[in-house]
Amino acid sequence: MISQPLISVIVAVYNGDKTLQRCIDSVFDQTYPNKELIVVDGGSTDGTVDILMTNDDKITYWRSEPDNGIYNAWNKALEHVSGEWIYFLGSDDYLWKNSVFQEMAPHLMKGSSENIKLVYGQVARVTEADEICCVDGNPWGYTWNGIIEDGVCTFTHQGMFHHRSLFEIYGKFNESYRIVGDYELLIRAFKDGGDALFVNGLIVAGMQTGGVTANCTNLVKETARARRSHRLKVITIPWLISYAWAICYPILNRILGDKNTRSLVNFGKRFVTGISHKKNVILKQKNV
Repeated sequence: MISQPLISVIVAVYNGDKTLQRCIDSVFDQTYPNKELIVVDGGSTDGTVDILMTNDDKITYWRSEPDNGIYNAWNKALEHVSGEWIYFLGSDDYLWKNSVFQEMAPHLMKGSSENIKLVYGQVARVTEADEICCVDGNPWGYTWNGIIEDGVCTFTHQGMFHHRSLFEIYGKFNESYRIVGDYELLIRAFKDGGDALFVNGLIVAGMQTGGVTANCTNLVKETARARRSHRLKVITIPWLISYAWAICYPILNRILGDKNTRSLVNFGKRFVTGISHKKNVILKQKNV
């Protein structure tokens, strides 16, 4: 009988006292027993440290000191993980239900047996009132095409479980990025191909709208910088459309509201990258 893998959950937080307890509870309350929680706080000045002290028995390791952003915090946390699989959760996000890890475990074991370094499910984008805006997460062919070919972020890290060997082979996060360090890491790991395992229909986490990636224009610009550094094509039709969306987003948000705007953006992203994916599949079939 194969033992269930240890899952290391990493949470970076700064002044997150309004949502951190919910995040911690969503990990602690998982029915899956083989897990650990690592929390790195960037020197919060609100009640975050008090929450960490109160929950000391639920946290395997935590520290609080000034840092240089989320990727610096994640890199610090990676030095303390023991798990075979590593999962990153935002302090204002939460695991969708208590059985997420239990349901994901068989897929992680399959991934380990097939030397797959990334297993992922879906993520529900939610408002502060816990209303679902949309659900992100698509099969790997579609996701890979968006990341590598089109230059758009067709993934959310809150749905992804990384095998520890991914960091051993490709290194930690590049801390020069403020928003797309996770995207740049995936380029490093998968630009030359490679498989990931998608678990369709399993919502892993609720991701609260806003946060670091709320500045859409900077997100698109950093995406371009990451692609340029890896000599990938920057100016693609999906990337240009994403840039246009980023410019128009504040206006649409005022007119339509956050929930409707995010639903519209998500539909547009799926539509454009879906067409691109089908085009590439057809071209590959012709070249076979």
